[in-house]
Amino acid sequence: MADPSPLVIIASSGTGGDMQPFIALAQGLQQRGRRVLLLVPGWQEAAAQASKLPYRTFGSAEEGQAMLGNPGLWDERKGWGVVWNGLVPHLGAVRDIVQGLPADEACVVLCHPILVPMAALARSVRPDLRIVAAYLAPSNLCSSHDFLTAGSLRIPAWVPLAWRQALWRMIHRAMIDPVLLPGLNGARAQHGLPPEAHFFGHMLAVPDASLGLFPAWFAAPQADWPPHFAQADFTAAAMPGAAALPPELERFLGEGEPPIVFTPGTGHQHAQRYFSIALDVLRRLGRRGLFLTPHAAQVPQHLPAGVLWQAHAPFAALLPRVAAVVHHGGIGTSADAFRAGIPQLIVPFAYDQFDNGWRAKRLGVGEVLLAKRLSAGRMQRQLARLLAAPEVRLACCELARRMGQGLESARLLDHVEAALAE
Repeated sequence: MADPSPLVIIASSGTGGDMQPFIALAQGLQQRGRRVLLLVPGWQEAAAQASKLPYRTFGSAEEGQAMLGNPGLWDERKGWGVVWNGLVPHLGAVRDIVQGLPADEACVVLCHPILVPMAALARSVRPDLRIVAAYLAPSNLCSSHDFLTAGSLRIPAWVPLAWRQALWRMIHRAMIDPVLLPGLNGARAQHGLPPEAHFFGHMLAVPDASLGLFPAWFAAPQADWPPHFAQADFTAAAMPGAAALPPELERFLGEGEPPIVFTPGTGHQHAQRYFSIALDVLRRLGRRGLFLTPHAAQVPQHLPAGVLWQAHAPFAALLPRVAAVVHHGGIGTSADAFRAGIPQLIVPFAYDQFDNGWRAKRLGVGEVLLAKRLSAGRMQRQLARLLAAPEVRLACCELARRMGQGLESARLLDHVEAALAE
């Protein structure tokens, strides 16, 4: 007889900021006695192995590297297509898992929003499959009410609601649906499912429940968010045993004033200009710096003594000891900076990064410098202001205090379990 407790299939895709929150949730659910199974892309298998959780993969490491090597991945217009085209050949991955289970074995799916269409295909073999989407950041909810930015285009607060709704329709009709729907509907047709007319409409409507893994003070609930939506808090993405800093980095931190951290994100392989400008800015400001990227080829050679490169560093341990962080606007990095109480300069390239950046600015703890407008002069001026402004320092301290009063892990998992239940 099958185990009466449902198997929780936890599916995610993307770079480290997308993977680690789902891994943390899976670990927490397993510690509560839940049976879990991770589903990750093949190029993220090392993260799954490190989690010590049972897992399955889809796609190959070579496919992942090809995607990461595509400069279009970080283009605000092309990025969604690059990501989606890498997923299309593997949209049957959740269906294959579900189909392989005993008929009497219960299961539910908790997934990243971009994988909701993948989970929906599994309903061709199990029509009553419960699907829960977990949103790491608010921008993919496509609200017309709290609509801060359309990519790099800033949307002023005075723009009428009807205009915002029309803008979303135009974006979906002209830029999203023509690129993403053919692959989606091709896969649905293979499994006898009807075509979808709108990609994001499908993504938002399919789940039986949706979770916002961000607090209301970051993005308040909106009237046009999906039904059956529950809001929780940021997840702590730190892996067990990952808190210690490498000895070389520990020595560097102890040798002088707190550095400024620069990172374009773990998956970014086309940031040579970003790091070259960062080095110039550090010289101009007379500050120490820390460059974080696993892709060493994009870091300038022969760094001065006051600048260190590291492939990785645990932010929970690092960020409380630095002066500021300059980053791409990934939601995980943003939350870690909030928690550490440090200012952040967001240099967004694509996806949710623009929206996350403007929310940090609205909270008074950051500034936004669009990647396409990046220059040493602009970065120097914005960093200098962030480091000197007493109101920024106060806002950072207040936000760190607020983060410390957020939902504890147990309460966050309570929200997740409630969403997974019927």
